[in-house]
Amino acid sequence: MNRAATVLLTALAPLSWGTTYAVTTEFLPADRPLFTALTRALPAGLLLLALVRVLPHGAWWGRATALGALNIGAFFPLLFLAAYRMPGGMAAVVGSAGPLFVVALSALLLGQRPAARTLLTATVAVFGVSMVVLKATGGLDAVGLLAAVASTASMSAGLVLAKKWGTPAGVGPLALAGWQLTIGGLLIAPLALLVEGAPPALDGAAVGGYLYLALAGTAVAYWLWFRGIGRLSATQVTFLAPLSPLTAAVVGWAALGEALTPLQLAGTVLAFGATVAGQLTPRRTEAAPVVEGRREAPEKVVARRGAAVEG
Repeated sequence: MNRAATVLLTALAPLSWGTTYAVTTEFLPADRPLFTALTRALPAGLLLLALVRVLPHGAWWGRATALGALNIGAFFPLLFLAAYRMPGGMAAVVGSAGPLFVVALSALLLGQRPAARTLLTATVAVFGVSMVVLKATGGLDAVGLLAAVASTASMSAGLVLAKKWGTPAGVGPLALAGWQLTIGGLLIAPLALLVEGAPPALDGAAVGGYLYLALAGTAVAYWLWFRGIGRLSATQVTFLAPLSPLTAAVVGWAALGEALTPLQLAGTVLAFGATVAGQLTPRRTEAAPVVEGRREAPEKVVARRGAAVEG
């Protein structure tokens, strides 16, 4: 029950990210990816910092900077660059390959040998998402493809490093999210000003769209995401990522009048099944949670999890 609640709460993050495309196309100014990335990250990060009033200390200044750069500062601009230069479906397929990146990086950085079932499940997830989002039209753009691959690799590396470093003693996921969003936003700010110039004029719809992305799609979503990283294995968390393109397809069908073909419905079933299967990793293969670089003993983890009550 405790684990299921953690998985469901963590899944709310990619579900909210799946609404970003519809909000962006329907409410936000066109061709301002860096401004959108900045508006999502920095206000949300500052809000969380104001709530927790905790700053990094010691080695965590460097770690928070690295995680903020990977998860936000590099990921957001690369993601938007890919979306603007290549079909959104192809960008989503590359993003859905995140579990494969995480498996490889976990083997390299965490010493976790990938199971054949995990590799098969990750491949099925990519195939299912491909059936949902790929269309016959639209060519490949080399820069867009490289940006999509780099954004997926950046987010995956951030996830695995977050798992490797754990959390500082006495610091929760709200502070971790605030640190990374603020640092990432500060890294994006000069790039946005240099490339796109002054902020655009905003109408009421755009203001509402940016507020939704900054609060629900970023502040709350990343808090839940980093909370999940601290409580689940790296592969379990990354297998929730395909929920984002699946949500985008459902929102397009329900709100934007886009039709779903039988092939897309079949792909949805495959991708969702892979997401569920990705949560069934045996306990004995999971990495124990880390606090200040110290890994807890397995028997202590089991005892603590059994006694924990969701807050």
